[in-house]
Amino acid sequence: MKRKDTHKKPEKIFSFEEADSRLYDLFRHHGFEDFPHAERRRLVEFYLLLMNHQLRDNVTRLVKFRDIAIKHFIDSLIVPRLTTLKFPLLDVGTGPGFPGIPLKILFPKEKIVLAEGVRRRVDFLKAVREDMKLTDLQIVGRKIDDQFQLPMKGVITRALEDVGATLKNISQCLEVDGHVYFMKGPNVDPEIKAAGLQWGEYFELIEDHKYELPNTPNLRRLVVFRKIKTPALPEHGE
Repeated sequence: MKRKDTHKKPEKIFSFEEADSRLYDLFRHHGFEDFPHAERRRLVEFYLLLMNHQLRDNVTRLVKFRDIAIKHFIDSLIVPRLTTLKFPLLDVGTGPGFPGIPLKILFPKEKIVLAEGVRRRVDFLKAVREDMKLTDLQIVGRKIDDQFQLPMKGVITRALEDVGATLKNISQCLEVDGHVYFMKGPNVDPEIKAAGLQWGEYFELIEDHKYELPNTPNLRRLVVFRKIKTPALPEHGE
């Protein structure tokens, strides 16, 4: 039986200025003291939209400000400090917009596509795009599979899906020499090994970064694959 998500409501939603002050302090203590002022305030806009929407509908499991700042914002924004992102970038299984929305705030002129299969989250993402006036942000309200062929130079995901399954699902839309960025936990080695055996003809592992979210015990792995060639287009329904 599929577990039903628990709807957690925020106990407190900070005002814009208090949230901005708190985010400034958290960024300063967790390795992001150099993060630009204007972009930080855009993140605060997103925080307020996320929490006010969460009062009405369940879109995120994190509702405490500190958790959102570290486990959503910093977790997303640390990626381009470890690797070079390729655009247009597809965020597979973005949920309420992570890492896609923080990356869009950081790279406002680059095209990013958010893919999400849960309708309530899709509706939230569309509201965020409109309220924050985010341009070149496409929202795809479906799960990505190997029939999806919108051309992409980069794919990023922090969804729980297995590495090999994701490589299969994006095998037709990612261009040759494009990169797939997997935001994973520390114990991803079995997935990497299995993906290499199954998809080594089409994808090669080019980066493997072991790190922690700064000044926290949260261990992470950023695993990057490069596409070598495109598999034959699968038959529909295969």
